[in-house]
Amino acid sequence: MATTASFSHRDSEDNPPHWEKKSAEVKTTHISVYPFSSALGALDFRPPCPAMGSAENGAVTSASTQKTDPAMEPKLKAVDWDKVAGTRQARMRTEEQVPTAHKHDLGQQTRAKVMDLVDWQKPLLWQVGHLGEKYDEWVHQPVTRPIRLFHSDLVEALSKTVWYSVPIIWVPLMLYLSWSYYRTLAQGNVRLFTSFTTEYSVAMPESTFPGLFMLGLLLWSLVEYLIHRFLFHMKPPNDSYYLIMLHFVMHGQHHKAPFDESRLVFPPVPASLVIAFFYVFLRLILPEAVGGTVFAGGLLGYVIYDMIHYYLHFGSPHKGSYLYHLKAHHVKHHFAHQQSGFGISTKFWDHFFHTLIPEEPHPKIQ
Repeated sequence: MATTASFSHRDSEDNPPHWEKKSAEVKTTHISVYPFSSALGALDFRPPCPAMGSAENGAVTSASTQKTDPAMEPKLKAVDWDKVAGTRQARMRTEEQVPTAHKHDLGQQTRAKVMDLVDWQKPLLWQVGHLGEKYDEWVHQPVTRPIRLFHSDLVEALSKTVWYSVPIIWVPLMLYLSWSYYRTLAQGNVRLFTSFTTEYSVAMPESTFPGLFMLGLLLWSLVEYLIHRFLFHMKPPNDSYYLIMLHFVMHGQHHKAPFDESRLVFPPVPASLVIAFFYVFLRLILPEAVGGTVFAGGLLGYVIYDMIHYYLHFGSPHKGSYLYHLKAHHVKHHFAHQQSGFGISTKFWDHFFHTLIPEEPHPKIQ
């Protein structure tokens, strides 16, 4: 029997939402968001009716058989739909309110709207800008296939990377900067606020290094949250071709293809530009050793963020662990609550800014 990836529906509500590979013949792997769900106050994220194929997930071999891209099969994992959509009881109550035939018709209509909007044989970046008002719905209909963004093979290669490139490139730089700026602080001639006043300037000895480094870690967690919320999840105007393209290349492509591991961490070339910006900014507003130490802490925070993000998609954390709850939080963000749950490495700022994904109440057993 051929090995393909499928989305499995778990029996236990206590299992964490995660993706896993299964060996089975499957009818379809398209993730469908039924439009009637939000109108009823509940979300239902499940594979569509087996009789339906999806052009977005690859070539449809027949009316009842859908194959995924073979290159992606080892990478695909299943979603615990109970955790994503809420409790099984809540979903069953929703289904009782909608006739089966009506739900099937609505599901067909939704899939029909998004099937032929783009040509999957061509780079997507130059097509998405033409989607206009359909872009937001289309980009949140995930597919289980890798995607191509650019015509140029070189630019396309630079837009992807393996997960371990992040620690290999940035951890040595973080260690070098930390050691270098610690030695500078140890010389005892670094003072803060000298650009404003010499009389009330503050000495910054080497004992301040741990605090400055931890400040960088904390600031990164805030930057991570703000970028994800206000930049990555901005809603581009329907009539702006280039802003739609910008949104898609920054983050929309990740929501469209969340199982493409080559696009889960920030590629080194664009990451270098962003990292250089923050380094120059801190150097301009703070003394070199102070700003550099804060930057080193922030750089470590970035590495931790990217590694956690990758693990949340492909790892299997132990039940009840910190990463277990982060994974549940992030899966819900992808498939049910795209406008909340913006923290990746921590939920602290979601608590602080009141964007935490609400927990589904567990029904009491009579």
